[in-house]
Amino acid sequence: MNTFSSKAVCCCVLLTLAGTAATAAPNAMQPSEDGAHVLDERAKLVWARCVEGMQWDGKTCTGTPRLMSHAQASALAASRSKAEGLRWRLPRVNELRRLVDKGAKPAGPDALLFPAAPRDWHWSSTLNVNQESVNPYNYGNVMRGRSTENAGNTAFLLGWAVYLGAGETRADVLRSTRLVVRLVRPQE
Repeated sequence: MNTFSSKAVCCCVLLTLAGTAATAAPNAMQPSEDGAHVLDERAKLVWARCVEGMQWDGKTCTGTPRLMSHAQASALAASRSKAEGLRWRLPRVNELRRLVDKGAKPAGPDALLFPAAPRDWHWSSTLNVNQESVNPYNYGNVMRGRSTENAGNTAFLLGWAVYLGAGETRADVLRSTRLVVRLVRPQE
């Protein structure tokens, strides 16, 4: 007679499968050799380990995050690209959302990979392509001066941001708003 119950066998199989999956799929994100960057092997990206305004001291990010408008953040990425000869840029929404570890308590960027990371709103480079339709007979639209002719003009004033505390996104953030910036570049 078999001394193992079906529950025990099932449990052992699940533990074995879980252990196999853990060893077969290593973390796709790892710190660089110097520790100043995080390498994302799956997406073939290199992330700045610290947000702009903070510096890597060999153990953690120190300093105060620098808040910037969307134009300032884009200009900073272009300036850094030119100075370093690397293609630094603002990340897209889906790239920023990958940094959020929703299983962590509290949710946010992995504290080992991104120490002292602010869990605030971050700028993205994703374009606001949603053209809102305007009802010219709606009293609120009439009072705000919104019409079908000028509805698309707001798209140039708004940008996408990601809240790294939960992975929430917004497409209605005024580009003049000052938010946290973390740059990314392709692996070269």
